[in-house]
Amino acid sequence: MPLIAIVIAALAIGFEQFVQWKLGPMGIIAFVAITIGVKAKNTMIGGIGAVILVLLLAPSG
Repeated sequence: MPLIAIVIAALAIGFEQFVQWKLGPMGIIAFVAITIGVKAKNTMIGGIGAVILVLLLAPSG
């Protein structure tokens, strides 16, 4: 069981680093807002996180 927890933690840290590298600190904020919104069953917070994420992924120009 501890091996699974270590693997999950490593994947979470790797995903966080990838998002920060690709989308910057606002990407982390967006994913945190989505996570909090889902866990708290609050659609407004989750929606705000989704909008931030869409704005970061939309091509500019």
